[in-house]
Amino acid sequence: MNAREDTLLSVEDLRVSFSTEQGRTEVLRGVSYRLQKGKVLAVVGESGCGKTVQALSLLNLLPAGGEIKSGRILFKGKDILSLSPQQLRKVRGAEIGMIFQDPMTSLNPIRCVGKQIVETILAHKNCSKLQAKARAVRLLRKVGIEKPRKRLREYPFQFSGGQRQRIMIAMALCLHPDLLIADEPTTALDVTIQAQILKLIKTLQKQSGMATVFITHNLAIVADIADDVLVLYAGYCVEQAPAEELFAQPLHPYTKGLLHSLVSLKHKAEHLPAIEGYPPAPGMPQEGCPFAPRCPHVQDRCRVQLPPLFERNGRQVRCWLQENA
Repeated sequence: MNAREDTLLSVEDLRVSFSTEQGRTEVLRGVSYRLQKGKVLAVVGESGCGKTVQALSLLNLLPAGGEIKSGRILFKGKDILSLSPQQLRKVRGAEIGMIFQDPMTSLNPIRCVGKQIVETILAHKNCSKLQAKARAVRLLRKVGIEKPRKRLREYPFQFSGGQRQRIMIAMALCLHPDLLIADEPTTALDVTIQAQILKLIKTLQKQSGMATVFITHNLAIVADIADDVLVLYAGYCVEQAPAEELFAQPLHPYTKGLLHSLVSLKHKAEHLPAIEGYPPAPGMPQEGCPFAPRCPHVQDRCRVQLPPLFERNGRQVRCWLQENA
C-alpha cells in the first residue's frame, strides 16, 4: 500500500479568517498536509501562529466569528466541511477524538466525571448505561486513575491537573477513534506528569493504531513523539519534514531559531537563546515573507515577495534561500 492509499487525513489549501474590528482577518493561509494511519504529525510554532485554529478546523469547531474561507479537509476520503451537522456529530468523538488545552474549561465543573464519560459513550454506541459505565471504569484504569469505580462519582475539581488531563484523554479515546487531535495536552503540567502523559498517548496509540495530530510549542516533546513535523508561522506553513530530518538539518531560518532556542543542560550560557522580535499580530498588513523582520538572513526580495513552498527531497520549505539550493 502506498502513502496516498494509506492516507487517513488530507488537508488541502486550508484558509481560515476571523471577524475583527478591522474586518475579516486571515489567520490560516493555505495550509496543506497529509497524515498516514498510525503516524504522529506534530504542529509547532509560537503562540498565535495558527496551531489551535488549524486543530479546531479539523472538526469544523471554529468559535464565533471564525470562517473556513476555502480548502478541503478529507478524512477517510470524505470532506469534513461538506458534512451535515448530524453527520459531523457522528464523526466527532466516534472517529476523531480531541484533547483540548485546558481540561477545566472542557469538563463540566458541576457534573461528576463518570456521567460525562458515560454520556459520551451512549451518544455514539448502542449499549446500555451499565455497559457504558463499565467501559468508563476500564478507561480510567487504562489511563492510570486509581480506584476508578469510586472516582467516577467525583467532580473535576477533586482531581489534580495531571489527572484531569488523563480524564480528557479517556474521553477522547473512549470510542476508539481513528484520529486523535491533541492540542497542547501537557501545557502547565510539570515535567514528570508531562512524561507520563506522553508515554500514555504513545502506548494507547500503539495499541489502537490511531493517527495523531499533536499541537505543541515544545520541541523536546516533538523529538520524543513525532514522525513528521509541520512548522507554522503567521498562519503559513514555513517548513514540513520528517522529524528526524528536521532536527538533523532544519532548512527554514525560523525552524533553526526554534531549535536554537532549546535549552540544554550540556551547554552553559549567560543568556537564554531566543528569536529576536515578535510574530506579526493577526490582521497586520503583510508584504513579502512574514518572518523577514526577524530573519538574520533577510534579503530585499524577502520584504516584498512571499516565497512559495519549495520541494526539497520530500520536504517543503517556504524560503527564498532554498530557491536554487
